Amino acid sequence: MKPFALLPVLAFAFACFAPARADDWPQWMGPQRDGVWRENGIAKAIPAAGLPVKWRVAVKGGYAGPAVADGRVYLCDYDHGEDEIANSPNDRTELAGRERILCLDAASGRLIWKHEYECPYAISYASGPRCTPTVHGGKVYTLGAEGNLFCLDAMTGRVLWSKDFKKDYASPTPIWGFCGHPLVDGEKLICLVGGAGSVVVAFDKDTGKEIWRAVSASEQGYCPPTMIEAAGVRQLMIWDADKLNSLDPANGALLWSQPLKPAYGMSIMAPQVAETKQGRVLYASGIGRVGALFELATDKPGASVVWRGQPKTAVYCANSTPFIEGDTLYGCDCETGFLTAVDLTTGDRLWETGEPTMGKRRGRHGTAFLVRHRPAGGASDGRTWLFSETGDLILARLTPAAYVELGRMHLLAPTNECFGREVVWSHPAFAGRCVFARNDRELVCVSLAE
Repeated sequence: MKPFALLPVLAFAFACFAPARADDWPQWMGPQRDGVWRENGIAKAIPAAGLPVKWRVAVKGGYAGPAVADGRVYLCDYDHGEDEIANSPNDRTELAGRERILCLDAASGRLIWKHEYECPYAISYASGPRCTPTVHGGKVYTLGAEGNLFCLDAMTGRVLWSKDFKKDYASPTPIWGFCGHPLVDGEKLICLVGGAGSVVVAFDKDTGKEIWRAVSASEQGYCPPTMIEAAGVRQLMIWDADKLNSLDPANGALLWSQPLKPAYGMSIMAPQVAETKQGRVLYASGIGRVGALFELATDKPGASVVWRGQPKTAVYCANSTPFIEGDTLYGCDCETGFLTAVDLTTGDRLWETGEPTMGKRRGRHGTAFLVRHRPAGGASDGRTWLFSETGDLILARLTPAAYVELGRMHLLAPTNECFGREVVWSHPAFAGRCVFARNDRELVCVSLAE
């Protein structure tokens, strides 16, 4: 055989046997902030004996999920010392502790650096920070539960700049703390802040200088800044406690607004956009059975209501963000506690189950964090990774017809409490063919390699 004739054979062999590229999870909901994991070489099921645990390390309290980038894990937690935490939905717990930002080696869990600062708490459900770090361009951005925003050097932990939302913007701490995961958009870091005219603020991501501020509301809510595209225009979605706002991300100018007022100011889930048979649509919902499907205009930025949810239709999301696949919406309903599938055309519920949220228990705010697996170059087959409030990692196939479980593994003890039941409420990270998950005591890394 001529030497050049070997080239196609070698190329084919390399394509077949070269290791798949490992992806990062550098922010909340993944690289594209859409709750999709695109790595190849991932297990198709969870065996009865479980999957290999690579490491476990001790951490402190918090709801903030980990971020994984460039072989490092970034995590925020809270050391409350000897103070006791007593969860009550309507009462603030006062603690005298320290928030911490940890950087760990992704392969071993070894601590590389730590930044900590005194941070008295006066919030409800006070175990720790809520926001996943955002890693971008050699920097890591963190937002603590009392409004302390930091930009740090991702390699060394050195503070490059910082903001205090309570002092700098006269923003009162929401009863459940600051929760809007910071969003990098070009040269801007966009944050949910609060205060008059500054519900959302765009900072220069390198210097911290304010670029613009926008929106007033009764409260800022808890929904992370979310970028969408419709009518050929990039739009920044800010869902405050009263209304759903579309802004021009370049300058904060209002493009359109629709009333959407959940109970207790609890706008939490990131609005979800999809291309369906009905056209381009957007869905958002929250506690109090408040939710709506909007049709997004195609000629200019705008939205009109397709339907609003009724007591026994739609899915009303709180702790976890749902997703749309085709003409079906999948999400955890805070009223029933069930994972629920909804027909987007009508809002009717197709099925619901408590197995991946609370198990055999019953109660409100049953939670599982949903991540679709869509391998690079492949189509979705409904395979979804779920991290349950019971501390279980679950692999299931979600279709309009049914929820089909493909295995589960207990990762962590539920170390927090809600309405008398034990829970773990923290979004995991999927990177390097592993899952990284935390509770109030430890961070665990488990291999999901095929």
